[in-house]
Amino acid sequence: MDTHQYPHILHHGAVTGTTGSCHELVADQSRSILIDCGLFQGSDVGPYGASADNLQIDFDISRVQALVVTHVHIDHVGRIPWLLAAGFEGPIYCSEPSAKLLPIVLDDAFRLSFSRQPQSVERYIKLIESRLRPLPYKKWQTIFPGLQVRLQRAGHILGSAYVECKVGEDRNTTTVIFSGDLGAPYAPILPAPKPPHGCDILVIESTYGDRNHENRKTRRQRLEATLKKALQDQGTVLIPAFSIGRTQELLYELEDIIYRNGSKQVVDGLLWNQLPIILDSPLASRFTEVYRQLTPFWEVEALKKVLNGRNPLSFDQLLTVDSAMAHQKMVRHLAGSTRPAVVISASGMCTGG
Repeated sequence: MDTHQYPHILHHGAVTGTTGSCHELVADQSRSILIDCGLFQGSDVGPYGASADNLQIDFDISRVQALVVTHVHIDHVGRIPWLLAAGFEGPIYCSEPSAKLLPIVLDDAFRLSFSRQPQSVERYIKLIESRLRPLPYKKWQTIFPGLQVRLQRAGHILGSAYVECKVGEDRNTTTVIFSGDLGAPYAPILPAPKPPHGCDILVIESTYGDRNHENRKTRRQRLEATLKKALQDQGTVLIPAFSIGRTQELLYELEDIIYRNGSKQVVDGLLWNQLPIILDSPLASRFTEVYRQLTPFWEVEALKKVLNGRNPLSFDQLLTVDSAMAHQKMVRHLAGSTRPAVVISASGMCTGG
């Protein structure tokens, strides 16, 4: 006898830690949806034993009708290959930008941990692309009778969303909201998130729940001052950054610093508009290219810059490194040069080389 009340929520990840996000919204005895299916990282574990070393799907998916993705960071989507391998055959709903970014994220994840065979990777990526159902923001989508979802901007990375779920029919409905990861207001490139009008159940992240975010103007001034100080010895500034989200924010802010300072000296003999900005990450370069293609999803300030002829993610001083050979060539050049430069690289490369 089924004694559950509906809807109810099962948490399959991000319970005792911050990674492995995966939540199941159970609408009735035979139907549910998943919100995210992320990779466990570090020492984080799931409630049934899943971990970074054991990524198999360890919960029953027989009633799961669909997967809804809040955004494409690996701790929210990294176990999708294992979900498919476990027999999941439903659609994957996400925002329109996320539908462009997700295959790139999973292609990288496949090669690192699921399969190094190019044919297997290509087959799985095509399978995932065939399952993707891009959704516009702010519009309700019926997943099955008795359950609708709507995506709203979350301001975390391009394409990020919080998910409003309406369970039930007619007037007998319950509204459940899953926040995903939330961004701070007035982040570069992204429109500020707007809070929902209300809900009955809220599942919300709290990674920065006890902190106030730094004012963006203050952060930009601090970045500029730090660069000036670090470049005084004519050396190279190395900035570690996640390949999606942080890298694009940094490029946006660096372009603004260079544009405002123009022909002013950053150090003796070097003007701001002569300072090389090197993006040394093939994966970050791929994501940045997709960001450039998705300007309709940028916020108003960023769009005005584009309309005025500026390219916040593709400016004259930006050099991209997109292969191992190009990386080695760049390293040799910097080692033999006395000219200052700024290098943005994946945080893993800064740690492990």
